[in-house]
Amino acid sequence: MDTYRNFIGGKWIESTSAKTVNNINPANTDDLIGSVRQATREEARAAVEAAAEAFHGWRLTPAPARGKIIAKAARLMEDAREELAQILTREEGKTIGEARGELQRSINVAEFCAGESRRMNGETIFSELPSNFVYTIKQPIGVVACVTPWNFPVAIPTWKIAPALVAGNTVIFKPATLTPATAVRIVEIFEEAGVPAGVLNLILGSGSDAGDEIVNHPAVKAISFTGSNPVGIRLYEQVSRRGAKCQCEMGGKNPVVILEDCDMDLAVENTAQGAFGSSGQRCTATSRAVVVKEIADEFVERIARRAESMRLGDPTDPQTEMGPSVDESQFKTVLDYLNVGREDGATLVRGGARATGNGLDKGYFVQPTVFDHVTSDMRIAREEIFGPVLGVMRVKDFDEAMQVA
Repeated sequence: MDTYRNFIGGKWIESTSAKTVNNINPANTDDLIGSVRQATREEARAAVEAAAEAFHGWRLTPAPARGKIIAKAARLMEDAREELAQILTREEGKTIGEARGELQRSINVAEFCAGESRRMNGETIFSELPSNFVYTIKQPIGVVACVTPWNFPVAIPTWKIAPALVAGNTVIFKPATLTPATAVRIVEIFEEAGVPAGVLNLILGSGSDAGDEIVNHPAVKAISFTGSNPVGIRLYEQVSRRGAKCQCEMGGKNPVVILEDCDMDLAVENTAQGAFGSSGQRCTATSRAVVVKEIADEFVERIARRAESMRLGDPTDPQTEMGPSVDESQFKTVLDYLNVGREDGATLVRGGARATGNGLDKGYFVQPTVFDHVTSDMRIAREEIFGPVLGVMRVKDFDEAMQVA
């Protein structure tokens, strides 16, 4: 079993906290992957101070030199792609195919950001005064906090950390509590690539303690957050009050509109992948299918059959199509929403319960679920579920579909 440590000022440091969180495989809760002591506020503060100190030298490093480090990180990520995919699948639960796809996206992002080191151009502007020459240059902001979720634990950190570093900022990386092993491996790759001490720091801790200390520290000049709506709204209010920059990417409730002239095979398969891929744990998940009435019966019948045929199981098996919910809390939330759908009057067509048998009992597996006759006033049509749940909403024509969507 691994014990995960913080990375502060170029050193791997185990937290002094007594609060310990276990890292458990959501597909098999008997599999204890590791544990992490939750970073204290003092340790979070030390990470910010290390980043602030390192900023003075990093900002003066030529951008192409910074880009070379990011390019090397991309190559190292390529070399470690299968290792990282296996770590990701084991601790987060997405299928190995999905994990490999996420790794490739991460490599592509790092390569692109490395190239941006030679494209951070300013502008020259014509002045109305003959003696004036007007131009702009791009300057780094300072210490940037990257607060990332568990559902894309490689891709989202990469597309926050890499551009921040190549632009000359220093970074505090605060990943989700549920994916510490992936976070540690990412930072090890950047360290091996040559990122100087203090330029990238990792804090493994709760949002209410370590996270709060980071985002409210006056030396942190910008925050990039991906996560839930309530946390994002609260964070934006806190950060904007002190004049720092804040970017929040939060939840979604995404529709697919299916019209009478559709390719039904394509509509069914793409909707199934959008709704049940990554166990529905994506802010871009297809949680609503808005279907014109004349083809709704056929669509519901076929999407229900596709949900029934989804292969659940060990996410490291290449044949598995859908893994588990990420942890017990998320699992219970999804099951609660299944009850809400029934209580609100939606018609349960397929699924609607925990998935059991064939080894699924040890994991947090939910049956791919299809509700029909969902209306806009129902909670399952308005609230993000973050699970493999699709609501079919019937409409008379394209105009109504646009209103409902």
